Amino acid sequence: MAPSNRVRLSLRTAFAVIAALALTAQSAPPTPTPPSPSDLYGELFVRVQEGRLFGDNKTFVDAIPRRAPDAIMADYRRSPPADAQALRSFVLENFAVPGVEENPRLPLRAHVRALWPELVRQPEPAVAGGSKIPLPAPYVVPGGRFREIYYWDSYFTMLGLQVDGRQDLVESMLDDFVSLVERYGHIPNGTRTYYLSRSQPPFFGLMLDLGRTGDKAMKARRLAALRTEYGFWMAGSGCVARTGACERVVAMPDGSLLNRYWDGRDTPRDESFAEDRATAAQVKGRPAPAVWRDLRAAAESGWDFSSRWFADGATLATIHTTDIVPIDLNALLYAVEKRIGAGCAAAGDVRCAADFAGRAERRRRAVDRYLWVSSGGRYADWNRVTRAPTPVLSAATLYPLFVGMASAKQADAVAALTTRDLVAQGGLRTTRNATGQQWDTPNGWAPLQWIAIDGLARYGHKDLAHDVAARWLDTVARTYAETGKMLEKYDVEERKPGGGGEYPLQDGFGWTNGIASALLARYPDLDRPAAAPAPSTP
Repeated sequence: MAPSNRVRLSLRTAFAVIAALALTAQSAPPTPTPPSPSDLYGELFVRVQEGRLFGDNKTFVDAIPRRAPDAIMADYRRSPPADAQALRSFVLENFAVPGVEENPRLPLRAHVRALWPELVRQPEPAVAGGSKIPLPAPYVVPGGRFREIYYWDSYFTMLGLQVDGRQDLVESMLDDFVSLVERYGHIPNGTRTYYLSRSQPPFFGLMLDLGRTGDKAMKARRLAALRTEYGFWMAGSGCVARTGACERVVAMPDGSLLNRYWDGRDTPRDESFAEDRATAAQVKGRPAPAVWRDLRAAAESGWDFSSRWFADGATLATIHTTDIVPIDLNALLYAVEKRIGAGCAAAGDVRCAADFAGRAERRRRAVDRYLWVSSGGRYADWNRVTRAPTPVLSAATLYPLFVGMASAKQADAVAALTTRDLVAQGGLRTTRNATGQQWDTPNGWAPLQWIAIDGLARYGHKDLAHDVAARWLDTVARTYAETGKMLEKYDVEERKPGGGGEYPLQDGFGWTNGIASALLARYPDLDRPAAAPAPSTP
């Protein structure tokens, strides 16, 4: 082929390629135009910009969302910030805003609200060979090493979720607990297979007070679950006469029935296997399975571990939890009996209502006879071996006030004792015993603060309740300002992170978040910077 012909062919080929590319470009769909910030954030966008929240209107439109825009807007519409300060907190919780320093930190309650999405877990299927128990609905975990739902933690978490506008999570967690009762006959310590042989303090009845469903069928299902759970705690009633104690039931000297903590297994805990074997090896004169059962029972109590369960008041190797009739457990079961009775009455079941009203009254009388120490003005745990109250003073003495089973005179005595012996500069002490265990001094715990504050306020000791709340929130706020974290427990003597126990201090933290929000909702005057003057030491 002549050179001129080759050139003409090459030009024709090139033009053909160009034409094909042009045709392709014309036929390809255009790239969708991404929505602008005003499209994505609607009424939130308008409020921020018209309110000149950041001075320069370009600031917010350059911000980076910390999570999905739909989730941000769902939270905004659920609970629109009331004023400019609340709006700014909401924006800083949900966006990284250029030119706005993230330190100083968000206000404490804004920080808690920002943490909730990080602690939410979605349902997931069971994995063959894995230990996790699946749940049907979203739930909140404590945080840190606690990667599953825990029973009594969840009540205090739910208090905060409710005041922070997350009733959806309150309802879904109630659904999860109903599911557990329907599958296993009780709510386990946590949603792991190695927790199924024990429960935790029975707060399910109190959780139901937080439910807002109007569905009659759901209410009936929840009441049925509560009655099933009560049956789990009282299962030893049929065999208690033979030995004086069977499973979680104890026959008192006059024949009345009270309860203790227990575990269906007497082996080392899976999650603390080496620690439990080491503890049993230190004990002389007792079989290892008995020691392991007592360690497990203490884990069911939630107070793992505390001088409440030690025969010598100081040493883990003397643990004898199953010999103790605890005041907190029996107060909570009184609350369960009252709620079952009320639920039955509302459903028109007169016989059931009368039965459970009688059970609650018999329990109250037995507690007054055996667990009330009039000379000390306190409620105490009772030792079924010595047949006497134990000498350990603990924050559990406030549980009868919390559930409303104390008389006015008893409540006044407990309030005086609390002021004298349990109030520290940074909140309520757990006990007065320094053992190195995490449920002893100097540690304070969020759930015990709430139980004390709510119980004292119920009986008219509002100033003392407010004072305990102020001390506790100051400790939490100071530590947050220093560390940026919400912690599992705190040293209330020195207002700093807590310590002790068999694992490192955890942050996250579900029940601390919940109680911080609940207390700040109850006492808005305490929503102040951590640098505010601390309350004086008693």
